[in-house]
Amino acid sequence: MEKRILVIGESCRDVFNYGRCDRLCPDAPVPVFNSLRTVESPGMAMHVMNNVLSLGVDVDIITNADWESVKKSRFIDDKTNQMLLRIDENEENVRPVDMAEVRKRDFGEYGAVIVSDYCKGFLNEEKIQEISKLHDNVFLDTKRLLGNWADDIKYIKINYFEHARTKHLISAEMYEKLIVTLGSEGCMHKGEKFPVSPVEMKDSSGAGDTFIAALTVNFLRKNDINSAITFANECATAVVQKRGVSII
Repeated sequence: MEKRILVIGESCRDVFNYGRCDRLCPDAPVPVFNSLRTVESPGMAMHVMNNVLSLGVDVDIITNADWESVKKSRFIDDKTNQMLLRIDENEENVRPVDMAEVRKRDFGEYGAVIVSDYCKGFLNEEKIQEISKLHDNVFLDTKRLLGNWADDIKYIKINYFEHARTKHLISAEMYEKLIVTLGSEGCMHKGEKFPVSPVEMKDSSGAGDTFIAALTVNFLRKNDINSAITFANECATAVVQKRGVSII
């Protein structure tokens, strides 16, 4: 029987407001937005969790209890799919994870742990380091500068821009576990590039969440990181062809 996955990280509510922009405001050189419809879905760690579920693996989550009050609202022109504005609300209200809740979990029940760290205050380096010592298969997606606090992580996923910020701090040993996503060019691991097929990208929102979920699920099933990266690339490529934050 396939073991469950545990996701740890902060969550939010993703809100996509689609509308028309047919004219400029007479008071200022900004577009006038006429709302047509609104689409909402759980975001960040909850989005990772839902991607794991969609891939057929049972999952538990430790996240901020007030996640529905933490909101990312995007205003998008319905015709062009151009994002005009994003408004983030209540990130300052995210409370730190209760490590007592983490420690009381039976980590032997899980095949892997995904730490989705969006740097909103739910986790810090010390807590991530402690989590990494509780299980052999901890997968980390983070925006932090890397350091020896991540030495016990199994694999670390960061994007190209995050890699540029932190590469001077990465040891040779850490490069062995690093997966750098490159957007439309795929990703890089241990000096090898894993390309993706060219597609029409409609929205990259949440693609990183899909990638880390698919990477972990496939590694859990096949125990081969190259296969897992290829599968994660395929899943992320599929979701960027859809509007909004999509689930594979």
